[in-house]
Amino acid sequence: MQREDKAIFNLAAPGAKRQAFGLLGILFLAVGSLLSPRLSWGAGEVEVRRLGLSRVGENTLLTIVLDRATEPRITSAKTSGKPQLVVEFPLARAGRLPPRLEGDDILVEQVQTQSDLRGVRITLNFYPDRPYVFWRQKRPGAGGQTLFILGLRPEASARRLAQLQLPAEAEPEPEPATPGAPSPPGKEPDYEALPPPAEPPLEEYKQAPSPGSAVPGSFGDLQRMLPKAGALLESLERDGWTVTESHNYDRPGQRYFRDFTLANRSYPELLVQIVYMPADSPGTPNIGIVSLSTDKLGGETAAKYESLRQWSFGRIRKDYEDIGDFFEDALKPLRVRLREDTKALTLRDAPVFTNFIKAACGNPQVADMVMSHVREKVNPRFEGVQYTVSENPLIILNMVDFLYVKVYFLNLS
Repeated sequence: MQREDKAIFNLAAPGAKRQAFGLLGILFLAVGSLLSPRLSWGAGEVEVRRLGLSRVGENTLLTIVLDRATEPRITSAKTSGKPQLVVEFPLARAGRLPPRLEGDDILVEQVQTQSDLRGVRITLNFYPDRPYVFWRQKRPGAGGQTLFILGLRPEASARRLAQLQLPAEAEPEPEPATPGAPSPPGKEPDYEALPPPAEPPLEEYKQAPSPGSAVPGSFGDLQRMLPKAGALLESLERDGWTVTESHNYDRPGQRYFRDFTLANRSYPELLVQIVYMPADSPGTPNIGIVSLSTDKLGGETAAKYESLRQWSFGRIRKDYEDIGDFFEDALKPLRVRLREDTKALTLRDAPVFTNFIKAACGNPQVADMVMSHVREKVNPRFEGVQYTVSENPLIILNMVDFLYVKVYFLNLS
């Protein structure tokens, strides 16, 4: 790999070499964003944290919780003959958003969410031939958050509104109101008379324990979900790890996934995270992912690196000639130092990592292989490396930014 890399860059002209470094930096950043549970690009942008759909009188309310005030872009669309209303937050990042919400059985059939580098997109799918009018409102929420509320109301006398078309960047001019006439699209009704909608819950669905079953979020609950990880879970519990946070997503009768965060007072800079994803179709396995990471590493280097990762492209352009310079001159040196810091932390807490791997796969040689890779000299030419150290179960050692060991357990129910 190193010889190929050297050959490529020796053949490149100086200008092409800088461009190639920039492209490699972008690639490593994308890989790091997917692999690291701690960091995500765009952290300085607006966050769409939660959403919920509710009924208040004759109004259907889509309530969206934002970390700060912003105006979404609202457009209409039509897919397979069904009208849609699309609420977009360009360049925003997504919080704990469910991929799908059930509708209200009156106007909205379902609500779907999508998020990528372009932002967050919330699509309301309507029942055909059910015209509606809508209004919007922003209200302050708890803890400095902002509630953006999209209100919908059936409008039987205005069938044309079902085919409502809005420009992408501007609101339509309000039509002159006449006594007794319904409010036109884009004009807010007298919502002061409406009771304020409740903020959507943090988790869409909390599973109630059945009589005699394990308490949700306990190690017994984890053992029930991840039987193949039994030895690893017993080892974590025995070593003093406790569940500090857990979340459930989606709704009963549908696929839902759960995640858990475990901490240990004896190892404040380490973190265990567990994700459970049940099978969504017959013949496919339930998936459990257990990772041990240096994700809580503190210090000046980690803080500065996180700060830089939150820079927007606009901020980067102010301080650097191009994004390649930003990756090469700002991020890469910090990544190399982070690898040195996480290497030192992993070697200091080596028994934690070796016990974790031995309990996960029962093979001491895999633990020895992981620690051998950790001891390797950090090469400043590369921003990070990743190894597959076992295939059954699948175990991945990641040394890009913050070091972690991730184990995948598959179980056919």
